[in-house]
Amino acid sequence: MLPVINEECVKQAIRTGLGLNAKLNLKSVFDRKNYFYPDLPQGYQISQYKSPIVGEGEVIVDLEGGEAVTIGIERLHLEQDAGKSLHDQHANMSAIDLNRSGVALMEIVSKPDLRSAEEAKAFLTKLRSILRYLGTCDGNMEEGSLRADVNVSVRKPGAKLGTRCEIKNVNSIRFIGQAIEHEARRQIAIIEDGGSIDQETRLFDAGRGETRSMRSKEEAHDYRYFPDPDLLPLEFDTAYVAALKAHLPELPDEKKARFMRDLGMNEYNAAVLVSSKDAADFFEATLAKLDEKARKLGRPRVAGEVSKWVQGELFGLMNKEGVEIADSPVSPEQMAVLLWLMFDGEISGTIAKEILKIMWSEGGDPRAIVEQRGMKQVTDVGAIEKTVDAIIAKHPDKVADAKSNPKAIGWFVGQVMKASGGKASPQAVNEILKKKLGL
Repeated sequence: MLPVINEECVKQAIRTGLGLNAKLNLKSVFDRKNYFYPDLPQGYQISQYKSPIVGEGEVIVDLEGGEAVTIGIERLHLEQDAGKSLHDQHANMSAIDLNRSGVALMEIVSKPDLRSAEEAKAFLTKLRSILRYLGTCDGNMEEGSLRADVNVSVRKPGAKLGTRCEIKNVNSIRFIGQAIEHEARRQIAIIEDGGSIDQETRLFDAGRGETRSMRSKEEAHDYRYFPDPDLLPLEFDTAYVAALKAHLPELPDEKKARFMRDLGMNEYNAAVLVSSKDAADFFEATLAKLDEKARKLGRPRVAGEVSKWVQGELFGLMNKEGVEIADSPVSPEQMAVLLWLMFDGEISGTIAKEILKIMWSEGGDPRAIVEQRGMKQVTDVGAIEKTVDAIIAKHPDKVADAKSNPKAIGWFVGQVMKASGGKASPQAVNEILKKKLGL
C-alpha cells in the first residue's frame, strides 16, 4: 500500500500555521525517518525534516500577574503517527495498539523560550485554545488527540543551555507541570553531585510523579533521513493560502481585544472568556439575545453583567459538577431570559441564582419557573415597610450603629431580604430603610 497525500491534513496544517503567525513554505518535502519500534511495523516513519510545511511563528502567552511572554515556534510539520505500546495490560508482556499507526499527525515544535513549568503549562493551554478556535484539533489530551513531548534542561544563570532530556507523550497539562518540576530537580541533583546529564528519552509515571529512563536519545543522523520516494514534493501557491486565510475564525487574541474595545470589558474577564471557544460563544450568544431586547427598549448594553453571570454563576456550577460548557444543561437563550427577568425587576439577583440552579438540575423556562413557584420580586412598598418596621423595632442597637455608620445599613438590607425569602426589591428596601433610619 503506497502513501497518498491527504489534502484536508495539508489544509489544516496551513490553517494552523496562519493561526501561529508563522511562515508558510509553498514547497515542502516528505522524508523517511528510519527506525524500528514495534508500534511502527513498516520500520520507518514518513515525516518532514529539512523542508517542513510551516516555518517560524510565535504564540503570545499571558502569565499570572499580567506579564506576557512571546514563545517562538520553530516549525510545524506533517508526519505519520505511530501506534501505541501498552505496558500495563499484562504482567510480563507488552501489547501493541496499531489503530492510529500511519494516520496523519501534525507536530508543532517550539523554540527553547520556556523558563518554568508554569510558562510551559500556560503555553500549551494557549496553544490548545488556538487549535480549538481554528478547528484543527479538538485538544482532548485524555483521548490522545493532543500530546506533548517535553524537553527539559537546566543551567546556571548566564550559562549555555544544558543537555536536554525528552519526556515522551505527556497527556495532560497538569502532568506536564509535574514532569518538568521533577525532571529539573533530578538533573540539578545529578549536577550538584558532580555528575553529568545523559541525553535520553524518558517517560513520566503519573502515579509516582516521576520520570524514568526509556532509551538513549537518537540524533538526526541516527534516523538516516532521505526524501520519501513514494511522495512528490508538496507545492501550493499564495492563492491557495489566501482562500484558506479568508475563512479563518476570529482567534483568541483578536476576540479578547474586541471584547475590551467594544464591550468595555477589563483584560482579566476578557482573557478568561476567550480562553475557551465554547465559553466565548456562550457569552456572545447570551449577549446577542439580551442586546436585541435592550435595543428595542432603549436600554444600555449589559456586557459586564452577562460576563459576571457566565463566569461567576455558570462557571461555578460547571466546576462543581465537572461539566464542560459545551455540555451545559442551561442554554444561552435560557440564560438571556433569566437575566432579562432580573434586569427588568421581576426577580432579584438572589432569586435569579436560585432559578439558575433549578434550570441546571431540572431544566425548564425561567419565566415558567418564576410563575409556578411564586418567585416574583415583591415591589409592594406597604408589604416591605411592614417587614422593615418589624426588624427596626427588634434591633434598636443596630439602628444606633447605622445612624453613626451609614454603611451598617447593609445589615438591615440582608435581614429584610432574608425575611422576604429574597423576593423583596433590593432598590425598594434600600430606599425605605434610608427613609426610616433618617440616612
